[in-house]
Amino acid sequence: MSRLDVTEKIIATKVAKGLKWSDVAAKVGLSKEWTTAACLGQMTLTPQQAGVLGEIFGLSDAEQKWLCVVPYKGSLPTAVPTDPLIYRFYELVSVYGTTFKELIHEEFGDGIMSAIDFRMDLQREPNPAGDRVSIVMSGKFLPYKTY
Repeated sequence: MSRLDVTEKIIATKVAKGLKWSDVAAKVGLSKEWTTAACLGQMTLTPQQAGVLGEIFGLSDAEQKWLCVVPYKGSLPTAVPTDPLIYRFYELVSVYGTTFKELIHEEFGDGIMSAIDFRMDLQREPNPAGDRVSIVMSGKFLPYKTY
């Protein structure tokens, strides 16, 4: 058994039970964005959080323990994503990455936006021309230090 096996079981059970990530997140007590990332194998859960997921997804004690192991982060099977939706994020970084970098450096100085001290909010934005996807990302600015 591996963490990937547990992730696959979570996804299969979610589909079989017709669950929504937002409902799972409400039971865990965390955001739908973080909870989904955790269920997909990208975050480390506490034993208590793993227990809640264990109840929802019918996970054994051994499977719940895998949810508490620090994962290998990064879940894409290829360097350039082939899934059309995920590819659009790759495209965003390819097209706007230098703009993000320039504007962050202009506003904050030399450093990075943390993906560790990070929040994300994904919402549907109604629009007469077709609904839009609104994603707000907020990461702590970490300046490079001199030494």
